[in-house]
Amino acid sequence: MICGITLFFTATAGAAAPSHGIAMYGDPALPPDFVALPYANPDAPKGGKVVFGNTGGFDSLNPFVQKGTAPWQMRFWSYESLMGRSQDEPFTLYGLLAESVETAPDRSWVEFTLRPEARFSDGSPVTVEDVIWSYRTLGTEGHLRYRGFWSQVARIEQTGPRSLRLSFTSKDRELALIAGMRPILKKAQWEGKDFTASGLTDIPIGTGAYVISDFEPGRYVSFRRNPDYWGKDLPLRRGTRNFDEMRIEFYGDGTVLFEAFKAGALSAVREFNAEKWQSQYDFPAVARGDVVKSVIPNQRPSGMTGLVMNSRHRPFADWRVRQALIEAFNFDYINDTMTGGAQPRITSYFSNSVLAMHPGPAEGRVRALLTPFADQLPPGALEGYSLPQGDGTARNRASLRRAVALLADAGWQVQDGELRDADGRPFRFSLLLRQADSEMQRVADLYDRALKRLGIAMQVETVDDAQYTTRTAALDFDMTSFRRDLSLSPGNEQRLYWGSAGAGQQGTRNLMGVASPAVDAMIDAMLTSETSEDFTAATRALDRVLMAGRYVIPIWAYDVSRIAHVRQMRYPADRLPIYGDGVEYMPDVWWWQDD
Repeated sequence: MICGITLFFTATAGAAAPSHGIAMYGDPALPPDFVALPYANPDAPKGGKVVFGNTGGFDSLNPFVQKGTAPWQMRFWSYESLMGRSQDEPFTLYGLLAESVETAPDRSWVEFTLRPEARFSDGSPVTVEDVIWSYRTLGTEGHLRYRGFWSQVARIEQTGPRSLRLSFTSKDRELALIAGMRPILKKAQWEGKDFTASGLTDIPIGTGAYVISDFEPGRYVSFRRNPDYWGKDLPLRRGTRNFDEMRIEFYGDGTVLFEAFKAGALSAVREFNAEKWQSQYDFPAVARGDVVKSVIPNQRPSGMTGLVMNSRHRPFADWRVRQALIEAFNFDYINDTMTGGAQPRITSYFSNSVLAMHPGPAEGRVRALLTPFADQLPPGALEGYSLPQGDGTARNRASLRRAVALLADAGWQVQDGELRDADGRPFRFSLLLRQADSEMQRVADLYDRALKRLGIAMQVETVDDAQYTTRTAALDFDMTSFRRDLSLSPGNEQRLYWGSAGAGQQGTRNLMGVASPAVDAMIDAMLTSETSEDFTAATRALDRVLMAGRYVIPIWAYDVSRIAHVRQMRYPADRLPIYGDGVEYMPDVWWWQDD
């Protein structure tokens, strides 16, 4: 692959006309003259200060490099890309830093034209040179999540005073959209500096509505809304970025954070446990009406949450062992204990959406996609796979009997109270968890009881955020907690999550270590589909292979968002987007309104 930068100012035949937006399939839902996103309140007032809480800490204010831990909100509050996403469509982008986008009919290239008014937070203009530098630097020196895209760029070239084009090496319809979502940074800031040196001294300059106004390492970060924010009148921004100040306070764990919220130190919290929502959100501020409980539904896939097994490590390389550990996880009992049984179990990576695999044998287009790999597929991929059903009791004897049979078939037998292999080595493994993850620690305590009955010794290791990041990046774990959010338009990120190329690479997001030609082929089919029907079939086929691979012990789905917030925080409840409370929804379209 050759990545070069050239200058040319000639028109190219065969291009689609420049447009205000681009959709993965079909046309953008909003017309060129739209005035605001349909789920935003264009008349929302500006003002107010809100305080949110994070668990753990931070040792960096550069969210774009591999080294260090930065507050995750920074990427969304302070930085922008050429295009902005609508949360009310599966995957559609509208012009942000760019005023228009143009593609080849086959999307082998994409061209953007910058808005002349686009500015960094220091008031300097955003130039084509800044954009090209950002793509190249993030693609070669930035976090791994940016490098996969850059490897598929054949050329990046300036085509006019305010325009640039990216040409791609592979047939992949999504690349044109991903190109519009890379953060844009200021080149001049980094001249003579090491971009990869994470720390607290060099904060990247962005174009977003918020800039850091104050911070104390590991304790808090404050952001203020830039009164000179260049994009405040854009249709994509109207009614958004409404708070004058946003502050993030850091706490040791979720319990301390919740107590801080009850005491009035925080403005809002997201609650992920339905039982806790019912039983513990009855404190005086709720009774007085000073704190409001809001429930926001969504139509997005469940994604996958649970305990992931590192298949690179013995004995997790054997699917029978992985299935036995899934059998031993007494979901009904654990779910009843943890959530009061109020939250449904995740049944597949894309459950709760049209992209989810269907029960029973694979049929039609899904079967046609999988059949060439029939001799390589894990059992159940073609025939049908579903999670085991417990017997509803605390001891869950039926599931444990199935687990014993699977382990015996894999060469494990109980000797002197310990499960051992043919060489006499005991079945012992460690579960790596964050210190702040008190919920998963409770789950681990319940799970451990069943494992002991099988003769398996599980050691729970709790570490701080920095150690956790280092350990998982080095793939230094047997089992760990796992969460992958998935959208209604999954694409190139699927290669990062479970593509073979990253299976053995440190820093990979493929924590389970899946290296499957079938998985790679299904991702390729998704990315090259030209109709939504073919795309859906490829995604359902991928879902089957991943579920039958038995890499994750799924827990419960977060089917709705539960947000407790001070009464002055408002949101447009009458116009919720299909993605519901996504990562940017709060605080993006919320506002402050005094009584």
